[in-house]
Amino acid sequence: MSTASRRARRLVPALAALGVGALALAACGPAGGPSSSGESTGEFTYLGQTENTTIVGTLETLAKDQCAAEEKAAPLKGDDIAGTQWDQQLQLLASQNGLSNMSMAAGTPSLMSQFIEAGQVLNLSDTLDELGVADRIQPAAESTIKALYGDGSLYALPTEFNIEGFWYNKELLADNGVDVPETWDDLVSAAETLDAAGVQPFSAAGKDGWPVTRLVGDYIFRDLGADALQKVADGDAKLTDPEYVAAADAVAELGKAGYFGDAVGSVDYNAAMNTFLTGKAAFFYMGSWALANFADEAQNQIGGPDNIGFARFPAVDGGAGSIDEIPANVGIPVMFAQKNYGDDTGAWIKCIAENYGDTVLADSGVVSGFVVDNPPADLPSTTQAVQAEIEAAPSSVLWFEALFSSEGTSVSQTNGGGLATGSVSGQQFMELVQAANDKG
Repeated sequence: MSTASRRARRLVPALAALGVGALALAACGPAGGPSSSGESTGEFTYLGQTENTTIVGTLETLAKDQCAAEEKAAPLKGDDIAGTQWDQQLQLLASQNGLSNMSMAAGTPSLMSQFIEAGQVLNLSDTLDELGVADRIQPAAESTIKALYGDGSLYALPTEFNIEGFWYNKELLADNGVDVPETWDDLVSAAETLDAAGVQPFSAAGKDGWPVTRLVGDYIFRDLGADALQKVADGDAKLTDPEYVAAADAVAELGKAGYFGDAVGSVDYNAAMNTFLTGKAAFFYMGSWALANFADEAQNQIGGPDNIGFARFPAVDGGAGSIDEIPANVGIPVMFAQKNYGDDTGAWIKCIAENYGDTVLADSGVVSGFVVDNPPADLPSTTQAVQAEIEAAPSSVLWFEALFSSEGTSVSQTNGGGLATGSVSGQQFMELVQAANDKG
């Protein structure tokens, strides 16, 4: 699962709860970064998580080529921190004015909001306009980031952009006379046909929960509109309202019918992936981070990427939402420090906006939220489909738990498997999640 899908809107622990080593790091700042006195070192500093090497690797490639002039004026200096300490360390660095020029964004939207309110991070809506590169961000990616942080401006760039939808086995659908569903009723009908033919309609990781709760959120957006879960977060609606319960009921009905297969509550992410890629299920709701699995010949035993199609989450008849509003997350957004922002950093931001999308796609096969001018000719068909969907999407919607409290997220995902087995009703599910969110 992507980093973004694990985010929760809760502040990280107070500074006093952290150890001496973390305090020392905050006082010094990351290697090559601005010191606590605020003096610029004449470098362009990047701070990322130890576990992620794609971003810094792409920046290093740019420094040698398209961004060579920027590298000469302000050499790239990278540093990293373990992901398990990420938000705590960022908070400490910010308290010492020690944020790097560029860094992976805070893991929790609430901490990013704290940085935004404190004037710690750059307003990129203004900056990209001033640099003349505002059109280098895909509209759907920009929409996702703005919705995530709730300020109406852009405060991070999308080094990765994941869209979500139903991947399907083309051969299984064709052999059983099933068309790609465009409405929820079509999807249910397709499941009935496949089940009757002895084909498991859906593969899902019920043990993990979130692949099932994603369906609830998407149904809400299609039925009630893109702002439906923001209304819940703002207190203007509740998940227990009948129109919201209807979404959970719709997913629970699929579970009661057995369309997710036997013992789905014990199926984890890897097992669900294997079920789909060995031809044992026709549909698999998942994000585009699964592209690497689809392209892996050892995993994909259903004819390679060419036998996998992508379908947007279907429309709900009479719903206020649009099928064009694609479920998405930004995966790994990056932010830029307001302090010490100047011409050198601006030049780097401009170069990144103009070149990152092409470079990371060509070198790492990663689909970002940047505009791509020259996609590699040998991209797998699934990656081409994702790139086309991103380019065509005018806006996006978040995932079900994006605006929940951490307890609400946990309760939702813990009980998601119950919807997939039909052991938990839509009403029961929504009551549990609303109660958890109410606790904060």
